[in-house]
Amino acid sequence: MRHVLATIIGFIAASLSVYLIENLIGHNLFPLPDGADPLNMDWLSNNMNKIPVGMKICVVIAHFVGVYIGMLVAAKISKTSMVPSYIVGALMLAATFFNIVMLPKELWFTLSDGVFAIVGFYLGHVFASKTINKPNAIDKT
Repeated sequence: MRHVLATIIGFIAASLSVYLIENLIGHNLFPLPDGADPLNMDWLSNNMNKIPVGMKICVVIAHFVGVYIGMLVAAKISKTSMVPSYIVGALMLAATFFNIVMLPKELWFTLSDGVFAIVGFYLGHVFASKTINKPNAIDKT
């Protein structure tokens, strides 16, 4: 049950991280043009050139941080298994790549979003695995 809870809370933490960076920070620092409808996929597809570069950089940072934080939170809660972290990381990577495929973007944006999400997964794996309690050979006596 602890692993299921770790997965759910890790995914929520990842999603909140993305939301905070993308929407609260990115939209306030780099507002969209008047008449923009960021929830409308057609508007986004047809107007990617009108979205400020700073906002796009916030999206890349948000996806990186979301993967990393989600995996770390899942590992901290699980304490004994990396599986919840891997599930959260895989879901966040899938969401990032879905975003990349669904919206036409400049090459730099597409590449950096994908690469930074993968780097976030790798760093999430490295740091999350350090929080997992591994049984010692001495404890097995």
